[in-house]
Amino acid sequence: MFHRLLLLFAATLCAVPAGADPYKLGTLVIDHPWSRPTAAGMPMGVAYLTITNHGKTADALIAASTNAAARAEFHQTTIVDGMARMRPLTEIVIPAGATVKIAPGGIHIMLVDLKAPLEKGKSVPLELEFRAAGQVRVALSIEAIDLAPAGM
Repeated sequence: MFHRLLLLFAATLCAVPAGADPYKLGTLVIDHPWSRPTAAGMPMGVAYLTITNHGKTADALIAASTNAAARAEFHQTTIVDGMARMRPLTEIVIPAGATVKIAPGGIHIMLVDLKAPLEKGKSVPLELEFRAAGQVRVALSIEAIDLAPAGM
């Protein structure tokens, strides 16, 4: 019985993705940037993360880029009449004192025309540009597709 519990505990620890320390840029905190692995030949990937604005004024994510793809675009998925619809966004506003989750099923960053597959266990750089706070480079962790990321 004890051995089974120990094995279950060890398996649980292995199933939780390792979270890196959050990135700080002025009053913004960028937490857990991640993506799912892609198959060879897949032209698109996706980036997710959480942004918290500890400031007294709103800011906006106005651009993103990575050397892993030709370009990055902002999109929002919504369900309308039972059908998923994706629309482009020109920016992602982070209100003062708020947290915005860029997560599956909602706002996300599409990585268009991938140069190579995104491989589980690796990471790629992602440059984020905010209207007020400026630019920050984060490491986009490629995590297993079947795991729910920490804090999401």
